[in-house]
Amino acid sequence: MKDTGKHQGLRNQLVALLEQKGITDKAVLEAIKKVPRHLFFNSSFADYAYQDKAFPISAGQTISQPFTVAFQTQLLEVKKGHKVLEIGTGSGYQTAVLCSMGTNVYSIERQNELFKQTSILLPKLGIRPKYLSFGDGYKGLPSYGPFDSIIVTAGAPMIPKPLMEQLKIGGRLVIPVGEVVQIMTLLIRKNETQFEKHEFGEFKFVPLLENKN
Repeated sequence: MKDTGKHQGLRNQLVALLEQKGITDKAVLEAIKKVPRHLFFNSSFADYAYQDKAFPISAGQTISQPFTVAFQTQLLEVKKGHKVLEIGTGSGYQTAVLCSMGTNVYSIERQNELFKQTSILLPKLGIRPKYLSFGDGYKGLPSYGPFDSIIVTAGAPMIPKPLMEQLKIGGRLVIPVGEVVQIMTLLIRKNETQFEKHEFGEFKFVPLLENKN
């Protein structure tokens, strides 16, 4: 598949819709405008790529709704050069958005099938995260921390302590918390022991899986 003028037009329409829905971060909107979301879909479903909807991918997972990707990314307040830990590589689309914003992305995927696919796809698209890992997102990547930002792209019943520990002071952790429906939650690390918590309404994610050696 190629990225055509038609696809760029569809991305422009998607960005306009996201602005209407309240996304204001210009860097986030530029990244959505730039990243060819249809290339993260099986070619037979590419027509669905620029609808503001989640869509099934391999291993029973989903590619998140563009609004959700933009909303989580906006909450992170990333800057160029920031070190970002992503829990749940999935299709690689969120990874690509973060990379296109000039961040250094370290990403963990629990599903081996998806890990293998994104390890091939991202370099093919010229997208180069710092590190892709197959493993347990609950544990994070302590040897690569601390991180300026941590984004979790699956629903967790609680906020994993190892992720909180791997956040820099002043860093931001964005995670959907809940069993059936999730509350989008932002933690800002104030010092070694204190975190400021903000909640941003209900979202629906696939569950965050653990216990992968």
